[in-house]
Amino acid sequence: MKSAIPSPALGLILGAIGVTIFGLTLPMTRIALDGFSPLFITFGRAVIASAAAGTALLVLGKRWPRGAFPALFLAGICLVFGFPIFSSIAMQSLPAAHGGVVLGLLPLLTSIFAVVVDGERPSPLFWLCGFAGAALVVAFSARQSGFHLEVGDLWLLASAVSASLGYVLSARLARRLSGWEVISWALVVMLPLSLVGAVLTFSSGVTAPGHAAIGALLYHGLLSMFGGFIFWNAGLAIGGISRVAQIQLMQTFVTLLFSTLLLGEHIGIETIIFAIAVAFVVWLGRKARIS
Repeated sequence: MKSAIPSPALGLILGAIGVTIFGLTLPMTRIALDGFSPLFITFGRAVIASAAAGTALLVLGKRWPRGAFPALFLAGICLVFGFPIFSSIAMQSLPAAHGGVVLGLLPLLTSIFAVVVDGERPSPLFWLCGFAGAALVVAFSARQSGFHLEVGDLWLLASAVSASLGYVLSARLARRLSGWEVISWALVVMLPLSLVGAVLTFSSGVTAPGHAAIGALLYHGLLSMFGGFIFWNAGLAIGGISRVAQIQLMQTFVTLLFSTLLLGEHIGIETIIFAIAVAFVVWLGRKARIS
């Protein structure tokens, strides 16, 4: 049966659901750091997500996708380990709200990898919007740090590069597998490394976590690492990687909102202005042609 929603629109809707889930990742990371180290958060959430993913694959009787190991392994390195480690280290020294705006670089980086890896050809207007959004993000980061590059910003940049490459690799696989299968198999492939990492970092990485920290770690494992990617991978595959990736600029709003509600971080008028400007760029770029 054909969907009543056009593919581009459906892709954007699924992508928006994924972005909403991802938007809580940085605030939850700040909360989880109250009881866990960055490395244990990375490996612990991967083990939790792998358990959920493996159970789903087993119950639904899914078979191993032949020939997919190299792409799944590389996507797993980027998404299961790369982004969580780099972003957790960054959150030790930066507010979650600041990180949310800096990660507005993700759509541009994803579009670049979509060109290099997947052969997409965005129009000049699309690239103009992409670079405009990235320039706004860089300007915001520079003003927030007094025009001095913070070490945390470099870790955030590394996390954005890792995530964007992982998104493109996952989206390519999601054309032959469903979105949830892609992230599930990637988590299963990474499970041996995740288990070893969790065991090795347990003694030094767990420091009397409270209910909030434990809940944040569970959110990471079940939603940030697993549930969100079900929607995100499907959205990228259906609606086009470059176009749907621009929706992630709206993740800034979600992160800013929950940084205020959960962490009590102050959101100044300047941050709001930058976020609105980025949202306008997303709206304009959505109309650009991509072949």
